[in-house]
Amino acid sequence: MHEHDDTTRLPERGAIDVDDFVFAATGARVRRLTTPDGEHWFPAVDVATRLGYVNTRQALLHHVPTDGHQSLEDLARSVYGETTSRRIAGHGLKKSMRMVNLRSLILLVNGCTKPESAPFKTWVAEVIVTIQRDGTYSLDPAPLQTTPGTSYVMPRQVADAIVRLEERNLRADEALAAAQAEHLAQMREANEERARVSEHLARQTEQLGTLAHRVGGVQDVLTRIADALDQIVDRVRPAQPPEPQQATITPQRLLATWRERNLVVTDDVHAVAAYLAPALVRGPAACRLEDVATRTGLTLDRVHDCVRMLIKRGCVRQTGSAADGVPVYTLA
Repeated sequence: MHEHDDTTRLPERGAIDVDDFVFAATGARVRRLTTPDGEHWFPAVDVATRLGYVNTRQALLHHVPTDGHQSLEDLARSVYGETTSRRIAGHGLKKSMRMVNLRSLILLVNGCTKPESAPFKTWVAEVIVTIQRDGTYSLDPAPLQTTPGTSYVMPRQVADAIVRLEERNLRADEALAAAQAEHLAQMREANEERARVSEHLARQTEQLGTLAHRVGGVQDVLTRIADALDQIVDRVRPAQPPEPQQATITPQRLLATWRERNLVVTDDVHAVAAYLAPALVRGPAACRLEDVATRTGLTLDRVHDCVRMLIKRGCVRQTGSAADGVPVYTLA
């Protein structure tokens, strides 16, 4: 927060810069509002949080007198009158926020238990002892006066506390920067590893696709070879006169005979045989394999294999093809 500027009266310069003083006391840069009469006020929640108090209201109740804190709205009204809202609008503070003066801030510091506040409290104790002993406490004028008025040397305890706090902040910033750099390096390494894995998977997928295509081609070639061999066998097999069919044979009896002779060995072959049996008992039957696949729920390749199995086991035989190219089967 920027210090309040008063166009009618400039606040007098303090013996020690108030921002350095508060930094040494709380270990942090706290927001500040300075009234035209030079009194400094600080948000109580900022001070309490920096000093490790869990409850700001309880901290004020236990350590600060009632006249040492007030709401920002009351503070601004006492200074600016009816123009309160317009005056404090630029500070980014809520009107209901409790504000503490410098004296109350020191009381809160003395009541906290953070180790960082120990040097400041030691200096306050030294001031009290010096006043009790000598009747006064004074600061040495600074060797170099750079501003109007008198500048004073900062007490050693306060200066040492500020140096330690700045070093701590510097180390924290360096540690944060190192952690961020390490995190970015890990992210880059993880992204590179994911890219390598993705590339490897893509190559494997491509290889598997090529292999599947080759296997499919080999299977197609083997199927055509098997069909050609079946046709050769059918051509070189000597024609045998068909055995007289008994007029009383039925599809059920035909299937039972095939099962008794262990000619139908799987459920798929039995399903195809059951579809062909009613037509076969009546004589040559033209049978489209696509129709068999539709009725049995089997794939066309599986139907083709089952018919070939029936032919090989001597259940049926192909005697030719109809005019439309549909195979014609009869009982073997």
